[in-house]
Amino acid sequence: PDRSSIPTPGTSDRHTDCQGCPPDATMGKDAARPEWDNPMQFVLACVSYAVGLGNVWRFPYLCQMHGGGGFLIPYMLMLVLLGVPLFYMELAIGQKMRLGSIGAWRAISPYLGGVGLASVVTSMYLCLYYNVINAWSFWYLFHSFQSVLPWAECPVNSNLTSPVEECERATPTQYFFYRETLDISGSIEENGGIHMGQALCLLLAWIIVYLFIVKGVKSTGKVVYFTATFPYLVLIIYLIRGVTLHGAINGMKYMFTPKMEQLANPTTWINAATQIFFSLGLGFGSLIAFASYNQYNNNFEKQAIIVSMVNSSTSIFASIVTFSIYGFKATFNYESCLERVRLLLLNTFDLAEDTISLENVNHWIAELNRTHPDQFASLGGRLETCDLEAELDTAVEGTGLAFIVYSEAIKNMPVSQLWSVLYFIMLLLLGMGSMLGNVIAVITPLSDLKFISRYMSTKTLNGLVCLFCLLLGLGFTTRSGNYWFTMFNDYGATFSLLFIVLIEVITVCYIYGIKRFEKDVEDMLGHRLNWYWKIMLAGVSPILLIALFIFYIVNYIQGGTPTYQAWNKELVRNLASGKRDQTYWLTDGVTQGRAATLWL
Repeated sequence: PDRSSIPTPGTSDRHTDCQGCPPDATMGKDAARPEWDNPMQFVLACVSYAVGLGNVWRFPYLCQMHGGGGFLIPYMLMLVLLGVPLFYMELAIGQKMRLGSIGAWRAISPYLGGVGLASVVTSMYLCLYYNVINAWSFWYLFHSFQSVLPWAECPVNSNLTSPVEECERATPTQYFFYRETLDISGSIEENGGIHMGQALCLLLAWIIVYLFIVKGVKSTGKVVYFTATFPYLVLIIYLIRGVTLHGAINGMKYMFTPKMEQLANPTTWINAATQIFFSLGLGFGSLIAFASYNQYNNNFEKQAIIVSMVNSSTSIFASIVTFSIYGFKATFNYESCLERVRLLLLNTFDLAEDTISLENVNHWIAELNRTHPDQFASLGGRLETCDLEAELDTAVEGTGLAFIVYSEAIKNMPVSQLWSVLYFIMLLLLGMGSMLGNVIAVITPLSDLKFISRYMSTKTLNGLVCLFCLLLGLGFTTRSGNYWFTMFNDYGATFSLLFIVLIEVITVCYIYGIKRFEKDVEDMLGHRLNWYWKIMLAGVSPILLIALFIFYIVNYIQGGTPTYQAWNKELVRNLASGKRDQTYWLTDGVTQGRAATLWL
């Protein structure tokens, strides 16, 4: 009997005496193809890939921007309507075909090989620059083993008379990131050569990635036990530490206080959908590659739900940790501001030391302004405006949150070196887990090609791919490399991924056919698609993808000429309000950059 409507890849040109056998006896049965040792390895590989840096630095930012706890409403809806169904579909394709993205789509239709090729190219783009983040994490990790963290205070100038002027204009954490870590140039046109420290860190990152994948899934399957679980241990430790920090409650209240008016903002829903889409890693071919190493009758349906829920739960959990740290930092900055104002008032009006406290500073400001208006007016711009809510409202995402805001908070903690080491180890494991998926998405389709597998071993192929990405990635370690990093991150994959997944779901549901897809699922799982999967895949998910695609096109057109933000050491200065956690980024008078950012 015809137990499958998809032709069997790798068996059409091979003789078999088994007619009507169980599907795992014929369908995709290739003795040379490795498999996960057990289903748990596959789940952990998917978790390690999906749970990445975006859970730590993008989701908290979105909560901050779009109504705190209220953002969870559109986020969870988009998870159900978009994320889980598309995740399920890619796992089903990979497990059915037992091939990488190129071979899987070509087996469905000879005309669809380009879809798989597009996934490989997109993953290759990601591999080129994503490991640079791991290189930065290594750099910070190595510098954490010092008696005083190097981003805790400004270095002394060459005359040994005062701190470096550029650092004083900014903050020590900003100076360490932009000048010591990146040694960033003033514009993208100024190359300035390779930063040797970053180049060596990038080399180390690629060596570790290669060791993780050197034997294919046999080595990757062992690694994911660590890369998928240890970050949770660090997050739990940070949660315990975070909630005990002074001011952590302010951040927690800020996160869980919903601003329901944000639900009327279309951007809130768009950002919720894009966060789900990119966080799960759809369209890269990684999920298809992972699932291709499953046994034919593996219950991918249950695993798709588990991994999707774990990914979203991690985002919420990481946000609690982040906002507790953020509350500590905001409270520290707020109270430091109050202390500066208190000392200013005591010295200006010659008051006793215990007259003004942090709790009654605002009262004394109003009182002194009323009783000594002329003297109070002489304070001018020296009197800062201290506002805890404004500190909490300061939204930071991406590398700014991971390497500046967190570093700023860590340096003020007791035993800051310990917390710094734990934090950057966690960032490394999150980044490495995602890198495994990215590299496997490239290697698996290549290893499926007969002319490559015939003349090249797995170790050699894996090594050549890693070496190729390393050599091209060295461009991101130049002084202008951060600008190229931002360009790749903002424009390298966003449109292409949306287009790839849109073509995938339309192909499965309307070209290949939802009924044939349903038979394939029944062949693997023993039951047909239920109404939820049918409605989502055939109707809701394509509509949402089309809406997202149109939104990005319109946003791109309306955005005008693309710009970027550049560091100018001569113009870096404190904001007029006196806050020391922000700087001006200026280049040729351009201060606004636009981006449809890829968050992973």
